[in-house]
Amino acid sequence: MTTSQLIKDQKPGAARREGHPGIALAVIAACQLMVVLDATIVNIALPHIQDALKFSTTDLTWVVSAYTLTFGGLLLLGGRAGDILGRRRVFTAGILLFTFASLLGGLAQEPWQLLAARVLQGVGGAIASPTSLALITTTFPEGPERNRAFGVFAAVSAGGGAIGLLAGGMLTEWLDWRWVLFVNVPIGVLIAVLTPLYISESERHTGRFDIAGALTSTAGMASLVYGFIRAADEGWRDGLTIGSFVAAVVLLLSFAFIETRAKEPITPLRMFADRNRSGTYVIMLSLAAAMFGMFFYIVLFVQNVLDYTPIEAGLAFLPVTVVIALGAGLSQRFLPVLGPKPFMLVGSALAVIGLFWQTLISSDSTYAGGVLGPMLVFGFGMGLNFVTLTITAVSGVAQHEAGAASGLLNATQQVGGSLGLSILTTVFGSASKHEAEKQLPQFMADGTAEQKAEFAKTHQLPAPWGHEVLAQGISTGFVAAAAMAVLALATAWLVIRVRKSDLEALAGTAGPGLG
Repeated sequence: MTTSQLIKDQKPGAARREGHPGIALAVIAACQLMVVLDATIVNIALPHIQDALKFSTTDLTWVVSAYTLTFGGLLLLGGRAGDILGRRRVFTAGILLFTFASLLGGLAQEPWQLLAARVLQGVGGAIASPTSLALITTTFPEGPERNRAFGVFAAVSAGGGAIGLLAGGMLTEWLDWRWVLFVNVPIGVLIAVLTPLYISESERHTGRFDIAGALTSTAGMASLVYGFIRAADEGWRDGLTIGSFVAAVVLLLSFAFIETRAKEPITPLRMFADRNRSGTYVIMLSLAAAMFGMFFYIVLFVQNVLDYTPIEAGLAFLPVTVVIALGAGLSQRFLPVLGPKPFMLVGSALAVIGLFWQTLISSDSTYAGGVLGPMLVFGFGMGLNFVTLTITAVSGVAQHEAGAASGLLNATQQVGGSLGLSILTTVFGSASKHEAEKQLPQFMADGTAEQKAEFAKTHQLPAPWGHEVLAQGISTGFVAAAAMAVLALATAWLVIRVRKSDLEALAGTAGPGLG
């Protein structure tokens, strides 16, 4: 749809919205930032949440997973809702639901109340996030202007995790852990007020909601993630572990069957017909899996081994945000000239290097010597990739399927992150248990009576033995993360192709986009 057509179809007041594209982009980007950073903003506050609401260590992991799994699992349905009901309308509804759930979470007095609020946040985020990306395709004309908007959106998406860690540290240390949730309330209200003023409603399309597909995919991924987490604690032969994996297989196969039979599937299989787009989804899944694990375990390392305060831990991730933004800006500028493949190759290669570097981490590592360098290399690689992957995945998609395409891209990021974190947790658990068995004799020989009494209660080795256990588990876990990045690199090398038509579309000289 051309700019002149948009103006012709708009209702009174639409011209005023079109005259403020910067404000419209700011509203969309603010929504995406709020939704994305919520996956990590609670990480640094987790010890305080555990003390306040009396979570067990195992149940505490669901404070993160309840959000990411619901968010990732329902993103496809959220994108479809925007196509059918109108993207601005659905975008506003998602923001309001997310805001309300944040308020409930901040007020929680029992563990189940917080977990229920996190699930509700995930639903709201799943409604708002894919719609926000689709709104870019209808607000900005294809070509350089839309590419710049995608660059801002992708930079926010990529840096949101690191920003969440910083914000979580400041809010936890200066105010209270509840403010990592309360902070969303005024932001969400402001976005809801500005949206109808500066963003035009999209054309509504007839269609059906694939509820069965959404539920089976979400439940299947939740079962898969739970199986990996359970295996870390109870082992692979545990009955519930095996049952979780069996349930995951059955549910995911059911999802695939439903999608092949549904008249209007939540995941149109034709989205995978384009070689570049399919490769993009695999790369996003792999890199997100590695990135979520990196953030989670480096947070543990800097707080538990380096003894950083919450705000110091948050500040430790600030350089990552800077290099992600630099990488995003560089790729956005030269993507029309070089095409997507060079950025995917270089970005994925840097991610591999950074993660393998982090496998060298030990209890003697310092922040400057063992943490900062690998994070900067990894972050720059992610910055190069996020803009490239975003534009490749959604360019050239028909207007009525923009929500589905953007929802699938976001889903691969969130589900990949949840799945990757669960796999790294399994590797971490196995390696740390093995290291604990090695450290235990030395602890029993050299530990004080007070330390031994505390160990009998908690079954956690104190420093310095506990630091050795944690560092060994983290370094081994990063081997698995590096393997995920290798998969992304191999996909970029073997699957992605650069075509002349793609370069013309990226430069704004051709009608269709990538694919």
